[in-house]
Amino acid sequence: MKRKYLAIMLTGVLVLSVALTGCAGGSKTTKTATPKTLIFSQGADPRGLDPAYVDDGESAKVMCNIYEGLVKYKDGSTEIAPSLATDWKISDDGKEYTFNLRKDVKFQDGTPFNADAVVFNVERQIAPKATEDMPYASFTYGPVVKIEKVSDLSVKFTLKSKYTPFLANLAMTLAAPVLSPTAIEKYKGKLMENPVGTGPYTFVSWDKNQSLKLKKYDGYWGSKPKADNVVFKFTKENSVRASDLMTGGTDIIDGVDPNDIAKLESSKMKIYKSDGMNINYMAFNCARAPFNDPKLREAISHAINRDELIKYLYQGYASVANSPLPSFIPGYDKDVQPYNYDVEKAKQLLKEVGKSDLKVKIITYSNPRPYNSVGGQKLAESVQNYLAKIGVTATIDSYNWTDYKTKVANGEGDIFFYGWTGDNGDADNFLSLFDSHEIKSTLNSAKYSNPAVDALLVKGRELANGEERNKVYKDLQEIVSKDAAWLPLSHSQVLAAYSPKVTGFSVHPTGSVFFEGVDK
Repeated sequence: MKRKYLAIMLTGVLVLSVALTGCAGGSKTTKTATPKTLIFSQGADPRGLDPAYVDDGESAKVMCNIYEGLVKYKDGSTEIAPSLATDWKISDDGKEYTFNLRKDVKFQDGTPFNADAVVFNVERQIAPKATEDMPYASFTYGPVVKIEKVSDLSVKFTLKSKYTPFLANLAMTLAAPVLSPTAIEKYKGKLMENPVGTGPYTFVSWDKNQSLKLKKYDGYWGSKPKADNVVFKFTKENSVRASDLMTGGTDIIDGVDPNDIAKLESSKMKIYKSDGMNINYMAFNCARAPFNDPKLREAISHAINRDELIKYLYQGYASVANSPLPSFIPGYDKDVQPYNYDVEKAKQLLKEVGKSDLKVKIITYSNPRPYNSVGGQKLAESVQNYLAKIGVTATIDSYNWTDYKTKVANGEGDIFFYGWTGDNGDADNFLSLFDSHEIKSTLNSAKYSNPAVDALLVKGRELANGEERNKVYKDLQEIVSKDAAWLPLSHSQVLAAYSPKVTGFSVHPTGSVFFEGVDK
């Protein structure tokens, strides 16, 4: 019994000794850090997560954190910087681009990044493999004759002719990123919901119409992300997102309604504002009656009071657009003007074309957009009221963003609303939306065709940056303004709001949000 008692006493002393050592040497105690999760709320789900098959900003905001391309844009600008390529060389005739690739990079599924991966990704978006449901393929890779492996860490693009925007296009989040060839083969068309790239965050899950989760990629080759997880919440209503931010249910929101800014600021939330590289426009379906008649498009354009519209809807957080180009894009023409507001002129033109009792169908989107923070319904109703003043009866059908994109692509509606956030800061990126060769890709949503415009676009792509190239784009703006396939409405400020706990947040000029450097 004595031995047993002694053993118990010694055990107790040992335990106490260890406990006291732990107290005295507190610096040696390991504390597990609580994982940091950033919650970002936007107005709609992505259309998908394969950059070859989508063309919307909601998708891009997620994908830019999962994927990378050969080159990227610098923070806060569209200046080109290395990414998966460390450097590159362009031939004297501008037709060959050779890229040296970064060593020791792996995709998030463990597949090595190399020249074979780059060739595989590009070849699926050029002839003969490219398909019509790849909206950015022709825009990004249309000039490419071939891509070839030079070595394990070098590739060469050969173009059919000089193409000035090519390098800038390769930095885009749409079409240009490099995906795991293993994943592309494995998921066979289901990569839209199973993304695998080389970026700082890796995909976890997607609960449609609710949320999407990313987690930090521990094997990332670059600077490690500051947050462990990023959750994208999908909430259509601006006011609900704003309330969620003020009550701590989310950390960052985009698509801020101007009506909510005062209460957000009074709740100590931070407001992010910057000049938007975007265009918000009303478009006509130019491929069929009644708006295959330019004179009728002119008549309707005269009916819209854009100054009043922008002042009423956007309350100073947008400016009236006279051109498809924002004023800071090289090639912008300050003298170009759309058809001015003139109700009597509109009525006269309607009479001349025999359409005084015109009935039209308007389609629009229900959620806010980066170029239209109040959403498409309010915009459509405002236009409907203007049309009533000239005797035109308009009905409105509204759809969620994903369905709306399909409706526009299928040619539904006589009048519809759309917009564009610039991908690369080049005039061609905006004005290619009038290219008849982009009707099939749906980038030319108005289905507008003018051989003179097509010819100027080709000329502009082959010219070096400078005044001669700018003159081409000024001539082009005059033509599309007269033809009135669109009525340019506004250039919106980029608006977002975030908790004061959040640091390092910004919106890139392309509309993307890179979360690698965001912390809280």
